[in-house]
Amino acid sequence: MADSSKKMQIVFASAECAPFVKTGGLGDVAGSLPAALVRAGAEVIVMVPKYATIKDEYKAQMEHFSDFYVSLGWRNEYCGLEKLEHDGVTYMFIDNERYFARDYPYGFFDDGERFAFFSKAITESLQHLPAGFECDILHCNDWQTALAPVFLREFYQGLPLYDRVKTVFSIHNVAFQGQFSDTVMEDILGVAHIPAAASQLRCDACSVNYMLGALRYADAITTVSPTYAAEIQTPEFGEGLDGVLRERSYALQGILNGIDVAGFDPATDKRIAANYTVEDRTGKAVCKAKLQEELGLEVRDDRPLMVMVTRLTRQKGLDLVMYALDRILAGGVQVAVLGTGDRDYEDGLRYFQHKYPGTMAARIEFDPALSQRMYAAADMFLMPSKFEPCGLSQIIAMRYGTLPIVRETGGLKDTVRPYNEFTGEGTGFSFRNFNGDEMGDAVFRAARLFWDNRDAWNQLVTQAMSQDFSWTRSADKYLDLYFFMHPEIERPAAVVEAAAEKPVAVEEPKAEEKPVEAEPAKAEPEVKAEVASEAEAEVKPAAKPAAKKTTTRKTTAKKATTTKAAASKTTAAKTTTTRKRTTAAAKKAATAKATPKSAAKPAVKVEETPVEPKAETAIETKPAAKTTTRKRSTTTTKKTTTKAAATKTEAKPATVKEEPKPEVKPEPAPKAAEVKAKTKAAPKAEAKPEPAKETPVSPAAPAEEKAPSKKTSVRKATAARKRR
Repeated sequence: MADSSKKMQIVFASAECAPFVKTGGLGDVAGSLPAALVRAGAEVIVMVPKYATIKDEYKAQMEHFSDFYVSLGWRNEYCGLEKLEHDGVTYMFIDNERYFARDYPYGFFDDGERFAFFSKAITESLQHLPAGFECDILHCNDWQTALAPVFLREFYQGLPLYDRVKTVFSIHNVAFQGQFSDTVMEDILGVAHIPAAASQLRCDACSVNYMLGALRYADAITTVSPTYAAEIQTPEFGEGLDGVLRERSYALQGILNGIDVAGFDPATDKRIAANYTVEDRTGKAVCKAKLQEELGLEVRDDRPLMVMVTRLTRQKGLDLVMYALDRILAGGVQVAVLGTGDRDYEDGLRYFQHKYPGTMAARIEFDPALSQRMYAAADMFLMPSKFEPCGLSQIIAMRYGTLPIVRETGGLKDTVRPYNEFTGEGTGFSFRNFNGDEMGDAVFRAARLFWDNRDAWNQLVTQAMSQDFSWTRSADKYLDLYFFMHPEIERPAAVVEAAAEKPVAVEEPKAEEKPVEAEPAKAEPEVKAEVASEAEAEVKPAAKPAAKKTTTRKTTAKKATTTKAAASKTTAAKTTTTRKRTTAAAKKAATAKATPKSAAKPAVKVEETPVEPKAETAIETKPAAKTTTRKRSTTTTKKTTTKAAATKTEAKPATVKEEPKPEVKPEPAPKAAEVKAKTKAAPKAEAKPEPAKETPVSPAAPAEEKAPSKKTSVRKATAARKRR
């Protein structure tokens, strides 16, 4: 049974975390996802190495929480836990100056030892957390924390505190796996004597692979987009790990990253020239003019401006850019590129800047402030990656109303919907193959729409800016995974409420609509077989007083016709659950109240006020036709035919009146009685106007008159037959 008092308690381990230390997309995820999980009702502790590069203002806020020693092979290394509360999230910094007091997070000869220590320190620190925090989920990210699931199962299995811990491993880029010489297994990891661990970490005859160990030991594996999760199971994108990923495909899923929508908001961003919103984008034109002036481009609003903010590497598609850039610039599209990387690409961009002055601008530097201005000012954002696990640039571009042009791979395919010129759907433009001509065609499809159909372009921009890429959406999917792994923990109401409310709103109208459409159609052919026993039991008590005043033959005829009328009435009552309850209550009252013939007539007429005029006209016409038929037949046949007509007439108004039923529940019941009164006593319709002004005393009153009205109908028919 789910424990409603316990919250999901998560330890989120990452080698970098914004705003403390960040070199790429992993820092953004570790800086935003835990905060979204906390808002969703979970308790989260983020574990990060205490690098020397962390700003002093953050170091000053840290408080020493605990310290202990970590065994690493033959070593015992000091580990301190420095606690910091920031934006509602608890951070624990792993302190060891021998490993982390360096000027950059990665790129050292002993990275294998440094991050093996970090993984071992994470697992050891689970027993040194604040009081009341017992880890349910250990979420590790990339190869730097990949050994934590291995250590957890090999060295801590069976300890009470660790038995409940489930591990999740997230792949942010499968190309970076943490491969080292197999000598580290004995000297550093201390698992060479454990055959299962040694065999599952080894990737070839003389190397170990940290990420491979996590893929084999973790309880669940995630990556940063659904398409990338499928791609890495193929040899083309799997980087040698596609085999094990296919083996564990049942535990693998892709969850899209989000962005900090408050930080990337064109309405409030102070780093851009002018603010704007989805409804009023006049500020974007100002941003474009300012950027063109800043970069030395021609200040023209009739030329589309396409930008790139990227690392200049082959993985980012720079081969395609170099191939197609001449064609794009000659075609009238302005291009601006910001970034650093391979020297060949840097020199190529400088060449095109020299060849096309005023149309091409290359900034070979790292400038976050300029990148923000480029996102806000551009019309198009080019991202032709060879592979892209998720990508945040195209999401930020859409947030600022800049349409992305992407290759359909990984997260680019999942986040950008290509423009459909026939339906107007889409949020950007895309091309399929890693081909320079296809990329150039996609650029000119976008440029042609910009030039030829500005209304369609503006609508596309609106659709792109309206997309939801918040971390709340991603956090909900991660929580789905966490609670699936711990079904004994009840999910917080804040997360469940939204899903629980929607079905209620949808189900209520369906319950009312279906009987109105389906039941009346079945009323005539099926009612006698379904309701025979119920109708007889309900009608017989009301029929007995009338039987005493007539002959045996008349009583038999009356019972038969009354049963038919009751059957049709029961079918009409079945159309809604509310009508069933009203009919049941009315029948009990009708048995006790056998009102005289004269009293029944005004009671029926009182309820004619709410009836629609069109329904009355249709109902009055049919009884007249049936009366003519009655004159031509024998006495017994006359009565049966008239009653059958009353049954059909009675079912039809019930259908007509079902639509306003939810507002005035008693209306359908008097309508059925009214139809019978008109069928049997057509001449007395002249008295309608005067009593119509009266109103019913209570909601049950119209239903109570049904039984007397049936007896009245039978008596009138008998009297008419005697007179003839």
